[in-house]
Amino acid sequence: MAAIHSRRSQQGQVLVFGMLLVALLGLAWMRYFATGQVLAAKTRLVHGLDAAAYSGALTQARTLNFLSYLNRAQLAHQLAMAHLLTLGSWAHYGGTQAERLAQGNPPAYLIGMLFGADQGRAYLAASTAVGLRMQAGSTGELGRAFVAHESFIHGALRDLSDTLIRGLPQARLNAMRAVLAAHYPERSAGELQPVVSADRWSALLRWHVPDAALFSLVRDVARLYPFLEPRNYTARNAWMVEPRCPGMRHELRRRGTTVLDESGRWQAGDTESFHAVRSNQWIGCYYREYAMGWAWMPAQPGQAASADQVEGAPPDFSEQDFWRWVRSSAGWDLVGGQANPLAESYAMRDRQTWQSRGLAGYPDVTPAMGDQAASSFVVELDLTGADGQRIRARSAAESLFSRPERRTDGLDEAPNLFHPYWHARLAAPLAVLPGD
Repeated sequence: MAAIHSRRSQQGQVLVFGMLLVALLGLAWMRYFATGQVLAAKTRLVHGLDAAAYSGALTQARTLNFLSYLNRAQLAHQLAMAHLLTLGSWAHYGGTQAERLAQGNPPAYLIGMLFGADQGRAYLAASTAVGLRMQAGSTGELGRAFVAHESFIHGALRDLSDTLIRGLPQARLNAMRAVLAAHYPERSAGELQPVVSADRWSALLRWHVPDAALFSLVRDVARLYPFLEPRNYTARNAWMVEPRCPGMRHELRRRGTTVLDESGRWQAGDTESFHAVRSNQWIGCYYREYAMGWAWMPAQPGQAASADQVEGAPPDFSEQDFWRWVRSSAGWDLVGGQANPLAESYAMRDRQTWQSRGLAGYPDVTPAMGDQAASSFVVELDLTGADGQRIRARSAAESLFSRPERRTDGLDEAPNLFHPYWHARLAAPLAVLPGD
């Protein structure tokens, strides 16, 4: 009986230990649950912040690509100005040629006889250009279009680029806030305030004055357009003109150029002259020039196009022989020369100037950034969890220049704002937050 009583007195002792174990397990489970909640909240924050950071870098990349298109737009407007100036020169040239044709100086039949029917018909076609000289004026239709392009380059285009650059930090922040708001629809906008640090945006870009690189680029692009190529052609008659100089022939010289000068301004000129072989006992054989058409659109008032241009060239040579005037006033080479100096002098006298400020400044990557230029930033966010515990996270992203494929010449291309090859990606944060 004593044994039975002893066993009964020990019954229920395991229950005490069981209850203690259940309590410990409950505490462990609650701790595990709380830890899981924190980890879930932290994971959610990290994912949301990574998405926000990537969206910020994407906003940067799109802005950089847009700036690249704006720089290319400046090139397009410069080429449009070059074409308009060339058209203006042609209009002026056509108008002066129509006047010379009407005067018969030289007559069209003579040009056709010496240089072929095509040349004669081309000269006769100038009759349809009567009055075109007005189009070459600054108030003509072509001149107004030129001014519109000039104003856009130095006004709206520059202002838009500047606005994009200055407004990017706020636009990037707005994009990140929008992503976080979609990620946390239950939270107020006041709670979702990401903080940006280590921002390289301000160091990535700077405004460049028109430099050798831009001049070279504009000239290279201009070479793609045949309309802007030199307009030079010389026709020679087939038979001997003067026994004293059997190698000399009458010549019809067409000359014309459109160039970007060293001030960053376009200028264009066109001339055509009939150079007749003459001979006398004082100077022997020489070329007597008959100006048939001329135009010159200089980049700036008072500018000289060539050393052959002289002031005060007479409209005709009824009072003084051509060669005597050249000897006393011009000094042109009347035997070996290849230009149209008399027509060029008339062109200088009748020049039309379209005012231009030249090439405009442009935004581009700071040279010091090197080939690895990228606009990176770090973004941090601090939130309060459901249990009042604060959770923090940090993310980083960057916009970098990367060609979709290698250049055909095999060379590496430095980051720039003329090719829209900017992309976005996440990057490693610069440091780890305490407690992360």
